[in-house]
Amino acid sequence: MRKIIALTVLLCSMVAVRAQVAGMSGLAVLDMPFSARPAGLGFDYLSMNGDDLTLAMGNPSLLREGMNNQLALGFVNVFAGANFGSAAYSHSFKDVGSFSFGLQYGSYGRFEGYDEYDQPTGTFAAADYVMTIGWGREVDDHVSVGANFKPVISHYESYTALAVSFDVAATYMSTSKAFAATLMGRNIGAQLMTFDGTTESLPFELSLVGSYKLQDAPFCLMFALDDLQTWNLAYEDPLNPSSVTDPFTGEVSGKTDVERVLDNLGRHVKVGVELNIGKSLYLRLGYSYRQMVEMKAADRFNTSGFSFGLGFTVKGFRIAYSRNNYHFAQAPNYISITTDLERFF
Repeated sequence: MRKIIALTVLLCSMVAVRAQVAGMSGLAVLDMPFSARPAGLGFDYLSMNGDDLTLAMGNPSLLREGMNNQLALGFVNVFAGANFGSAAYSHSFKDVGSFSFGLQYGSYGRFEGYDEYDQPTGTFAAADYVMTIGWGREVDDHVSVGANFKPVISHYESYTALAVSFDVAATYMSTSKAFAATLMGRNIGAQLMTFDGTTESLPFELSLVGSYKLQDAPFCLMFALDDLQTWNLAYEDPLNPSSVTDPFTGEVSGKTDVERVLDNLGRHVKVGVELNIGKSLYLRLGYSYRQMVEMKAADRFNTSGFSFGLGFTVKGFRIAYSRNNYHFAQAPNYISITTDLERFF
């Protein structure tokens, strides 16, 4: 009965939210992955077995007692001097569940300000801040649920926006722990304070993420189905349309209906693999078709859509590095460090 109630609450929360078209919402910082492990696979979050707080930072239904008193730190070097960072701590309480407490920030640097007469007004900063309070609990041996409460503050020059957001997730884990799958509704909420009186919608997303580790195999396969709330994710570029009409014959050339369906399906799918080398070294590789087709350069080959990373353990510190090739010109670098604080006390 508890399992049914938990899943019902989860699904009701999701269907109550109006679907958003990708790229047509505000506070995009909510869509930014902050930890290196999922970023190395090109995922927003992961669904897999393991006592790693960086897993639960994006997926609260993975919070568990094994993460008690863990500390996770993250840093992301983005573009043109912009930097992102995060810090999170977890603690478990008997009969209540496990909690995480985190702070994420996105700093976009300092800018020169000018008024409407092109007169300098001095420098100003622009930044986003996200506080996260997460809760997770195992319903039984196979199902766990969790939620994140995420107040967001954006401050650009003299303008400030405030929003409240929630993530709601449920995870199924097989008896052998080899297979795991998470259904999550992310960024459920609304703006409470706007920049200029215009209310922007939050980047809501309904997604399904899974992982499977073959018995005795040194690797784990992962997949993600993103933006399930919206089927058509294709972007029609007016300067480079997908179909063209011949002005003399009237014949239309472009993708067939089958090609359009496969193209849209591919935009929802991400795949990745994590390879374990020895006891404490991991290699990660991910691929996103949608990222590739949206960010590719028309006149040159590039690796947009691919991401890679590695992880290793040194004296109780789990360190991860990854790089996600959004575009051939720039690629963010992610660094995460996780450790158990109990070993110091």
